[in-house]
Amino acid sequence: MKGNQKDPEKFIWDQMRSPSGTPIGVTGSHNRALPKFMVWLILFVSATYVVYTLKLLNNSRSCDDDFLPTHHRSLSIASGRNTSSLVFNTFNNKNETLPPKEEKTGLDHIVFGIAASAKLWDKRKNYIKLWWKGEKMRGIVWLDNPVKSREEESDTLPELRISGDTSKFAYTNRQGHRSAIRISRIVSETLRLGMENVRWFVMGDDDTVFVTENLVRVLNKYDHNQYYYIGSLSESHLQNIYFSYGMAYGGGGFAISYPLAKALEKMQDSCIQRYPGLYGSDDRMQACMAELGVPLTKELGFHQYDVYGNLFGLLAAHPVAPFVTLHHLDVVEPIFPNVTRVQALQRLLVPMKLDSAGLMQQSICYDSRRSWTVSVSWGFAIQIFRGVLSPREIEMPSRTFLNWYRRADYTAYAFNTRPVMRNPCQKPFVFYLSRARIDSSRNLTITEYVKHRVPHPACKWKMADPAQLDKVEVYKKPDPELWNRSPRRNCCRILDSKKKSLAVEVGVCREGEISEIQ
Repeated sequence: MKGNQKDPEKFIWDQMRSPSGTPIGVTGSHNRALPKFMVWLILFVSATYVVYTLKLLNNSRSCDDDFLPTHHRSLSIASGRNTSSLVFNTFNNKNETLPPKEEKTGLDHIVFGIAASAKLWDKRKNYIKLWWKGEKMRGIVWLDNPVKSREEESDTLPELRISGDTSKFAYTNRQGHRSAIRISRIVSETLRLGMENVRWFVMGDDDTVFVTENLVRVLNKYDHNQYYYIGSLSESHLQNIYFSYGMAYGGGGFAISYPLAKALEKMQDSCIQRYPGLYGSDDRMQACMAELGVPLTKELGFHQYDVYGNLFGLLAAHPVAPFVTLHHLDVVEPIFPNVTRVQALQRLLVPMKLDSAGLMQQSICYDSRRSWTVSVSWGFAIQIFRGVLSPREIEMPSRTFLNWYRRADYTAYAFNTRPVMRNPCQKPFVFYLSRARIDSSRNLTITEYVKHRVPHPACKWKMADPAQLDKVEVYKKPDPELWNRSPRRNCCRILDSKKKSLAVEVGVCREGEISEIQ
C-alpha cells in the first residue's frame, strides 16, 4: 500500500522536471504553466462566442424570412440582379393583377318601370314631366291600353308600351282589380327588353315623383351585383298589418338589383299563379321575394304617403335620410298653399336643383334673446314657436294629416306623431319657401321663406311675437357629400336680423355643437 502511494508522487515529480531531466523548483513550474492555461481559456471562450453568434444570426434570418411575403424572400436570395429594379417590377406586377375600380352607380345604370293607366294618363303624365330627364334616363311607362302621344312630348316622357296579356292568370280577390297582375310583372317585362349596362330596376307609379339624385345616392350604398330589394313601408300601421311589414309599397317606389331581377323573371309567372287571392301588385312582388328568400332593405326616403289631407307635418319633420319619392299626389293637398299640385312641385324643384341632398332636411335651433324655437325644413318651410320645445318633440311629425282608414284613430300610424298644438300661444308661425338662389361667389344657397298669412289666436304671453316677422332667410352651403357621412341632423344658428325678418344659417354641426335648450 505504501508503494502504491509513492507512485503518484513520483509521477508528479517527473512532470515537474525540466526537458533535460534537471529537477526544477515547484514555484517556477507553476509560473510557466499559467500563461498556457490562460491562452487555452481565452481561445475556448472566443470559439464559444463565435459559434453562439453565428447560430443567433442564422436564427434571426430565418425568422425574418417567415414574416416576409414570398416575393420579398425571393428578392433577398437573388444574386447578380438589381434589387431596386426587382422591387419596382414586383409591385408593378401586383398592381396589374388587381381588378379595375368600378365606377359609381349613375342615372345611366338605372332603368325605370312606371305603372300607368290610360284613363288617368293625360293628368298624371304631368307629374312624370317634373322629374324625367330624357337625355340622362332610361325607362318605360307600362299602360293597360293605347293612348294618344304627342311628338313634342317624346323628350319629356319615357317610352310608352302596353303591358303583356295577363288573362291566363287567375285573380280571386273581390276587393281588388286584376290590373295588379300586369303591374307586378313590369320589372320582368322591362328586363326582357334586353337593355345593356343595367344595375338597378326602379319601380314607381305615374303619380310618383322621384328626386333622382337622392335615389342614386341611396343605391350607391349597395352592391348591385348582389340580391337587393329596396324600398319602404306604408305610413299606416293597419296597411302594414293587412299586407306586410316586409313589403315595399310600389307607389312609394322600390329598387331591385339586376341579378335579383333576373332570378325573379325566371320564376315570377309561376309564382303569380300560386297567389291568386292577393290584393295588389306590390304584395305579389313581396310573395315572390319571400320564395326567393330576399328580405326588404328599408330606406326611409321612399314615401308611400298612405294618408289624406295636409302633408305639412310629415314634410316639416322628415327623418334623417335622403328624400327620394313622393306618392299619392292626387290624394293629398298641394304641398304649398294657394297653388295647384303641379305648381307646388315646380316650386320644390328650385331648391332640389341647388342642393338635392339637403332637401327637406330638418334643423332645430333656439333664439335665446326672444325665447323662440325655430325648426327649418330646408327647401320647404320654417316653423317658429313661442317658448322652448325640445328637439325630441319637434322631430316628431305633427298630425296635420288623416289616416288612410278614416275611422281609425291616430294610434294607427307606423311611426311616432304628436298632436297639433292646442295652446293658442304655441301654435307655430309657418313660413313657406318663396325663392331660392345660389351666391356662386360664396358658394352659398340663399332661400327665402314668406309668412303664411292665416289668423292666429290671441296670446297673453309677455314675450316677442313672431307675427311681427314677414320673412325668414336661410343661408346654407350645398353639401353633396352629406349622405356619405354618418346620419346626423344639420345644425342651425340664429344670425343678426332686421326688424321684420329673421336670418338663419344652416350647416354641418361644429365640434361640440348641439340643439341645446337654452
